[in-house]
Amino acid sequence: MIRLLKFTGILMLLGVSLQSQAQSKPQFNHLTVFVTDLSRGAEFYKKVMLLDTIPEPFHDHRHVWFKIGEHSQLHVVSGAKEDIPHDVNIHLAFTVASLPDFMKHLDQMGVKYGNFQGETGNAAIVIAETRLSLQPKLRL
Repeated sequence: MIRLLKFTGILMLLGVSLQSQAQSKPQFNHLTVFVTDLSRGAEFYKKVMLLDTIPEPFHDHRHVWFKIGEHSQLHVVSGAKEDIPHDVNIHLAFTVASLPDFMKHLDQMGVKYGNFQGETGNAAIVIAETRLSLQPKLRL
């Protein structure tokens, strides 16, 4: 009988927990980028985008995780068989404190960048005001 009461109590707590979760709005957690070359993709986000890595639970040499916001992550995952082109409207955008400073960094890294007025060529990064959009043309 005691076991039945404990089990019932656990189910009730679980029900309350699930109910409160169902009533709250979803929160963004992470975005995954599926890449053909993990070391090249991870290097781009570390060296060019200056993102900090965070621990990932798999330890399988197929994942590198980055912190991209207070409660947001970017997961770079290897295994893509080929690079697939995407529409320019599908992109990941970042804000920088100083656009001229970041452009100087991109110049030093030899990374092409452009703007949304069509002056992008094969640029990996498109700049609009203080936002950087990573374009799908980037081969990772």
